[in-house]
Amino acid sequence: MKIVKISEANIQEAGRIHAESWRESHKGFCTDAFIARHTTETQTEYIRSEIAKGKHFCLLIDQKPVGIVSLQGSLIENFYILPTEQRKGYGTILLQHILPQCDGIPRLWVLSNNERADAFYRKHGFIESGKRKQLRNDLFETELVLCRPCSL
Repeated sequence: MKIVKISEANIQEAGRIHAESWRESHKGFCTDAFIARHTTETQTEYIRSEIAKGKHFCLLIDQKPVGIVSLQGSLIENFYILPTEQRKGYGTILLQHILPQCDGIPRLWVLSNNERADAFYRKHGFIESGKRKQLRNDLFETELVLCRPCSL
């Protein structure tokens, strides 16, 4: 198993992971047409544009690429494990890899309806910061921050 920086050599695989995982995690509350627009090609271009903005992306490989994560400063984003590879410890490996690279207190945003992600982050010591972003009447994002004493 290895974690590598995303480059032009592997960005297409990262785009595939992002697209497949994003579609799966958003299918219950986004329209089919909106979900269909998140292809490997569009997500590869998205990752390329995020790298150009200074985000650091990592790719987790275990026989094959299975997960990605990005970091800019202390903000963790684009944390995706292929749906078929979830619950195998890959998320924990990526999180443990990225946390020491954070400048300051690690933070991230989680959708209010993503109970599995919320439980995962809380299991790893994240707590609510009190910040929220309302996306629509029935959906918001909550900022979680790592509680260092909680995670020891």
